[in-house]
Amino acid sequence: MVAGVLAAVVAVVSATPAGAVEPLFIGWTSLLPPLPTAYAPADAEECAAGDPACVDATIVQMQTRYDDLVASCDHNAVFALTYLRTTEEYRRVAAEPGFFDDISYVNTEDAVFAAYYFHAYDTWQAGQSTAVPRAWEIAFDAAKQRRLAGAGNLLLGMNAHVNRDLPLVLASLGLVAADGRSRKPDHDQINVMLNRVVDPLLHEAADRLDPSIDNIATPLGLSYTALMQILVVWRESAWRNAERLMNAPTVEARARIVNEIEAAAATTAVTLRTLYTRPGLLPLGQDRDEYCASRG
Repeated sequence: MVAGVLAAVVAVVSATPAGAVEPLFIGWTSLLPPLPTAYAPADAEECAAGDPACVDATIVQMQTRYDDLVASCDHNAVFALTYLRTTEEYRRVAAEPGFFDDISYVNTEDAVFAAYYFHAYDTWQAGQSTAVPRAWEIAFDAAKQRRLAGAGNLLLGMNAHVNRDLPLVLASLGLVAADGRSRKPDHDQINVMLNRVVDPLLHEAADRLDPSIDNIATPLGLSYTALMQILVVWRESAWRNAERLMNAPTVEARARIVNEIEAAAATTAVTLRTLYTRPGLLPLGQDRDEYCASRG
């Protein structure tokens, strides 16, 4: 039994395209079976047919938004750049035959997921903060105050999008196909994709926006592999919360789970804001802005 599990881990780590060199990745989440959930048709206003052109349109919108943010060295640019590069990488791997089982579904997920971020930011930008999910409000406000290290802005955005948005997106699209097959293998493949892009995008963000991003990968100064595993844990938790939502016996029970998801993401946001705030050290904050401006 143990030997079989170890063999599976080795297979997951070794499963890279021929000639490719990728960072070490332990795909342990693919060894965890999904819970049974009933089939439910996807509820998506964005990219319902799963056309690849949807991903291209999303990238164009992300590029436009990032260009606007980076022009003023807005601290929200850190997450915007990260999300843009991640989606560009998704577009590349989506074209690899066999990388995903159901590419149309994942294209829809990509568009719906991005729409959650766009809507949260646009609502906050319009001054309607009470309508913004709390985890996002904390992230956007922290960026506006310009008091965090760049890694803090990155992790606050990741937390709001993965811990808060992702389980709601997954539940809205359904966790099994019409034939009963679980969509978790494709969910886990996203982790493989992310492992390809996390290291280079962090280097780019450090080079363009805040050099400390390259030095403080996590609150404890751990490696990029450790940062990647934080993201993997969050994504696995998002899947399990989506299962809870799908299996909720009543509307009231589902609402309670949504509230729990919102509260947990907000609590994590408060913790991250505390870890990455530089209280009273305005010169460092100014140095970050001056650095960004000089790189423009």
